[in-house]
Amino acid sequence: MTTLSKIAIAALWLATTSLGAAKAQEFSAGNLMIDHPWSRATPAGAKIAVGYMVIMNHGADPDRLVGGSSSAGPVEVHEMAMKNGVMTMRPVSGGLTIEPGKSVTLAPGGNHLMFTDVKAPLKQGDKLKATLEFAKAGKVEVTFDVQSIGAQSPMPMPGHSDHKM
Repeated sequence: MTTLSKIAIAALWLATTSLGAAKAQEFSAGNLMIDHPWSRATPAGAKIAVGYMVIMNHGADPDRLVGGSSSAGPVEVHEMAMKNGVMTMRPVSGGLTIEPGKSVTLAPGGNHLMFTDVKAPLKQGDKLKATLEFAKAGKVEVTFDVQSIGAQSPMPMPGHSDHKM
């Protein structure tokens, strides 16, 4: 085998293994699919952190995300909304409904998970393990990829190192 062939094989192997790492993480619970859970790094001393993802309901009945737990503390479902020109944030009473055949996006500036009583700062590159609890689908173990403090999306955009969109 020539050196050029060895280099081509190594490059092909590297390209295919890198594609697997870039693929979004997906988790499932019953008829629900949870796509690429992610969080933001937190500053030293912060006692809360956030979690984002997309939840798709492939079933015939609605389900509700009611909360959970994590290695960083209890998990609450929160919503953000504008009221009289003021941004408000509060827990979602009764949980967040995911209608059949639809998806719900938890993202910066909207619905999100709140990790409360965080014991240690989350650092970019960390993996935060959590158990999400759904009213019908039950509990599902997920792993949140921790992005930079100001990240606006779960994956860096080509040519951008700060993840902002």
